[in-house]
This record gives sequence, C-alpha cells and structure tokens, in this order.
Amino acid sequence: MSRIYRMLQEVERPLFLYVNIRWNRSALNWLFHALSLIAGATFSLSLSLLVAIFAPEPWSSTGWLALASVVLSHIPVSIAKRSAPRLRPYQVFPQANTNRRPLKDPSFPSGHTTAAFAMLTPWMLAEPLLIPTLLPIGIGVALSRVYFGLHFPSDTIVGALLGTSTAMLLSIWI
Repeated sequence: MSRIYRMLQEVERPLFLYVNIRWNRSALNWLFHALSLIAGATFSLSLSLLVAIFAPEPWSSTGWLALASVVLSHIPVSIAKRSAPRLRPYQVFPQANTNRRPLKDPSFPSGHTTAAFAMLTPWMLAEPLLIPTLLPIGIGVALSRVYFGLHFPSDTIVGALLGTSTAMLLSIWI
C-alpha cells in the first residue's frame, strides 16, 4: 500500500500545496473551520438525531437515514485507517499549514468528508432541489480538510464516495 501512497503523493502534491498554501487567507480560515465543524461527529450525529426525532415526515425518516449513514459509513473508515495507515500531509510536507490541533491518526480516508456526505446525501435524495445548496457544503468540507493540511485530495475523494455510497445503499434498504 505504501507504494500506492507514494505514487498518489507525487500526483497530489501540487494540488495539495496549492490549496494548503496558496489559498491560505483569514476569511477562508473561518469558513473552512465552520465547514469542518459541520462534519464533526457531534454536529452531524446530533443534527441527524434531532431531525429524526422532532421533524415531521418525510424529514423524520430522512433524519434517521442520515444518522444511520453517518454511523455505518465509519465502519469502513475505521477499517481502512487501521489496515492501510497513511501519514497526514503535514507529516509529509513540512511547509504545510495546519490548524491549531493537527490530528495524529492515519489520513486515509477522511472521516469528516465521509460524515459530511453520509449526512447530506439523504437530504439530497429526499429533495433534489437541495442539491445546489448541500453539494457545495460537502465539497467545502472536503476542501477544508486539504486546506488545513489534514488530508490529501484522494483521502477526501474516497471519503465522499464512502459517505455517499453508504447513504444510497441504506436508502434502498431502509
């Protein structure tokens, strides 16, 4: 796996450094920090649960689906982080910008991006008119993880695919 990671690193290096260093602005710091919080476990699970419990149908069912998607999508994330550990970009590139508390666990795949897409996909499936609003939020979460030096672009792409596919599979089953 390390050979694949080295090949990916060579391909992703220019894009990572461009987003991480060239985009570094105080306004983006605030925006990307907010987007990262949205995809954190506390917010994504709490919001999904609150909607599931208190919203009328069909939103209540969508909330339950979002909750289940976030929880179940993290099973493959956990397995991948343990079985194919990857250094975080700030550990590979000393010039990378990081936030105040850089994470230490493996980089691949992005758990925040997985959670964002697992939480947002059920809403986009329930009401396609929400796609132009919610999809940029999910993409913003993925970009925030690269911006803060915590993930390579491929980590976030795989996270988006994991979150989306989990939600779509659960929407068929539930």
